[in-house]
Amino acid sequence: MNKKIVSTALLVGAGVMVQSAFAADAGAELLAESDSMAVELSQVDVVANRATAKTPVAFTNVSKKQLLANNDGRDMTYLLGMTPSVTVTSDAGGGMGYTSMRVRGTDPTRINVMANGLPLNDPESHSVYWVNMPDLASSLRDVQIQRGAGTSANGAAAFGASVNMVTDAPSDDPYAQLSGAYGMYNTNRETLRVGSGLLGDHWTFDARLSHMGSDGYIERASSQLWSYFGQAAFQSYNTNIRLLAFGGKEKTYMAWDYASKEDMEEYGRRYNPCGEYIDSDGKRAYYPDQYDNFIQHHFQLLVSQRLSDMFHINAAMFYTKDDGYYDQYKKNRKLIEYGLTPYYNEDGDLVKKSDLIRLKYNQNGFGGGQVTLNFRKDRWNVTLGGGVSDFDGHHFGQIKWVRNYIGAIDPLQKYYDNRGRKFDSNVYLRANYDINDMFSAFADLQYRHIHYTIKGMSDNWDSATGALALLDVNRRWDFFNPKLGVNFEKGDHRAFISWAVAQKEPTRDNFTDGDPANYPESERLDDFEAGYTFTHKIFSVGVNLYYMLYKDQLVVTGQLSDTGNPLSVNVPHSYRMGIELQTALKPCDWFDWQFNLTLSRNRIRDFVEYLYYYEDVDSEVWAIPMGDTPIAFSPDLIFNNSFNFKWRGFDASLQSRYVSKQYMNNARSAEALLDSYFVSDLHLGYSFKHLLGIKEMHLGFSIYNLFNKKYFSNGYTGAGYEIEDGEKVIYRYAGYAAQAPTHVMGTISLKF
Repeated sequence: MNKKIVSTALLVGAGVMVQSAFAADAGAELLAESDSMAVELSQVDVVANRATAKTPVAFTNVSKKQLLANNDGRDMTYLLGMTPSVTVTSDAGGGMGYTSMRVRGTDPTRINVMANGLPLNDPESHSVYWVNMPDLASSLRDVQIQRGAGTSANGAAAFGASVNMVTDAPSDDPYAQLSGAYGMYNTNRETLRVGSGLLGDHWTFDARLSHMGSDGYIERASSQLWSYFGQAAFQSYNTNIRLLAFGGKEKTYMAWDYASKEDMEEYGRRYNPCGEYIDSDGKRAYYPDQYDNFIQHHFQLLVSQRLSDMFHINAAMFYTKDDGYYDQYKKNRKLIEYGLTPYYNEDGDLVKKSDLIRLKYNQNGFGGGQVTLNFRKDRWNVTLGGGVSDFDGHHFGQIKWVRNYIGAIDPLQKYYDNRGRKFDSNVYLRANYDINDMFSAFADLQYRHIHYTIKGMSDNWDSATGALALLDVNRRWDFFNPKLGVNFEKGDHRAFISWAVAQKEPTRDNFTDGDPANYPESERLDDFEAGYTFTHKIFSVGVNLYYMLYKDQLVVTGQLSDTGNPLSVNVPHSYRMGIELQTALKPCDWFDWQFNLTLSRNRIRDFVEYLYYYEDVDSEVWAIPMGDTPIAFSPDLIFNNSFNFKWRGFDASLQSRYVSKQYMNNARSAEALLDSYFVSDLHLGYSFKHLLGIKEMHLGFSIYNLFNKKYFSNGYTGAGYEIEDGEKVIYRYAGYAAQAPTHVMGTISLKF
C-alpha cells in the first residue's frame, strides 16, 4: 500500500468500528431465514451492511447449523446452492476446486462478497476465487445473501446480489474439534479446530487448520488445498477487538477448457482437453504440470466501541496479500508473440510457430479501512459510514520451454509485464425511521469514487503494430447510488417495496481485451423490489417481485477487438424481472419442508450478433439483428426443495434442485444450449453424545446426484461464418462442463 492509504487506514483504526459481527445491540430479532426458508425467529447481531426485518430488500440468512450440515469439503458456493435464485457449477465436476455461483443469472463479477463487512472481491476482476479460501465455512457463524442491489457495501458493486459472511464469534468455553470426510474420486477433507475459551475474563483465542484434496470427476482435475483461520479477541463491557488471519494455498490442475460433445463421445464424458499435446510418436499426451498455483492471506482488525446507549462506533482495517501463477502448455504458438526469435531448424526451414510452456503470474496487495457510526434512539436507527481501499496488482508472464527451440531462453525474461492500480472510496448515510407501529421508511445514500490505472505491456498481440499491445488506462468514476423503501410489519405479516440504484465500473479484462479507442463505459442498474412474508409458528410463505432495469449493461455480442479477443459491449437496454416464492412447513419437531422457486424473464432488447469470417478480426463483419434475446446463463425457472427429518440423534435430508434450460450466448442459439436438469442429494447422519469421553461424535453419509443425472452446468461457445456457394453460412461450437454422476461421501466429526 502507498503512504496515502497507510495513513488513511491508521487514522481509521484510531477509534472506530466496522460493519462486522460486533455491531450494535446484539439481540435484535429477525427471521432466521428472512424471506425464504425459516419458520422460527433467531437472535443475530445487527451488522451495518446487513439487512434486518425492517430493511426493504430481499435476503436470506444461512445459519452455521445449516452450513455445517452439508460441509464435507465442497466449496462455499455449493453450501449456498439451495438458497433462492442461485445456480452453481464446478470445473472439476464434484464441487471442489474451481467453482462459481450465479444469483438471478448474474455472474460472479457482479456479486459483492464480504467477510465481516470487508471486501473480498478482487478489485480488478471483480471475482472471488473460492478455491483460494477452502473450508472457510468451518470458521463462519452465518452468511446473508441479499438479492438485487441490496444495501450499500464496500468493494465491488452488487449488480445481482451480495454475500456477507460473518466469521465465528469468540467462544467463552474451551473446545477442540476434529473432522474428516472421504468419498469417490479420492475426495477428502481433514479439519482441526481449537479454542482457548475465555481467559482472564477478557481474552479468547481460536484456530483452524484444514486440508482438502480430490482427483476430480473430470480427468486430471485434481486439487490439493490447504487453509487456516486464526483469531485473537478482547472483550469488555464497552469494547470488542478482534484480530483475524485466514487464507489458503491451492494447487489445482486446469479443467476450465471444458470439452465438446463430439470429444466426449470419442474420449468419454470425463475428457479434459487442458494440457493436451501430440508427442514425438504422434500420440495424444498431457502436460503433467498444468496446474494453477496460488496463495492468499487475509488480515483483519475489527474494533467495536460502545459510546453510550445511543451511539456505537465501529472501525476496521484489512489487508489481503496473494501471489500465484499457472503453468500452461500451448500448442503451435507464434514465437514472436512471446518475445522469441524465429529460428532455422536442422532442415534449414524457418520455424515461426512451436509448442511452448508459459507461466502467467499475478501478485496483488489490497488494503484499506472503513468506519461506521451508529445512532439509535426512539424511532431512529441511523448509520454514517465510509471506507477507502488501495489495490496494486502486478501481472507478468515468462516462457518455461519451447519445443526444439534453437537459441537461449531466459527463464526470468518477462514477455509481458503490466501493473494495475485502483483507489476506491465511498461514504454513505443510511436511516430507518419508524413512522408508526406498522410502517417504517428506509433511505440509503452512497457516494463512491474510483480511480483505476493500468500501465505496461499486455499479453495480447497487436498485428497492426507487430508488437504486444500497450496498456495506458487512466479512468475515474464517480457514482451516486440512492436506495429508498418502505417496510410494513404487523404480527406475522411483513411487506416492503423499494427502489435502489447500483453503478459498476468495467473489469480489468474489459480494458486489456478491449480497443483503446472504444473502451466500455460504466453500467447502471435500477432495481425495483416488492415483497411479502407471512410467518407462523409452523409455516411461513413469502413472495418477492423484482424488476432489474439495466442501462449500458456489458455483454458479449460476438464482436472482436483488434487483438482478436471477444469484446464486452455496452448494450443500451436490458432487464431481469421475476418472482421468487418461498415456503417452509414444520408440522412437528421431527420434520420440516422447505421450498423456493424463481420464475424470471431476462432479456436484451434489440440484440445484434456480430460474426467474422472464420473468426478473423480482419475479415468482413456480419451483423445480424436478433430482436429481444435471453441473457446468457439465465434460466427462466429455478426451484429447490428440501425434506428434512430429525429424530433423537438421527437426521436425514433429501434435497432437490431444478434448473431450466439456458443459453451460453446472447443470440438464442440452439448450438449454445444447456439443457435443463433435476438433481437430488441425500444426506444421512447420526450423533452420539458423551461417548468414550467424547462430547459429541457425528457420523454422516451423503449420496450426491442420487438418480445419476448426466448434466452440464456451465460451458463456453463460439461462432463465425464461412462461404458456401457464394452465401454466408454460420458455424457454431461449444464446450460443456460435465458434472459428476452419482457419487458418495462419508464424514465424521469429533467434539471434545
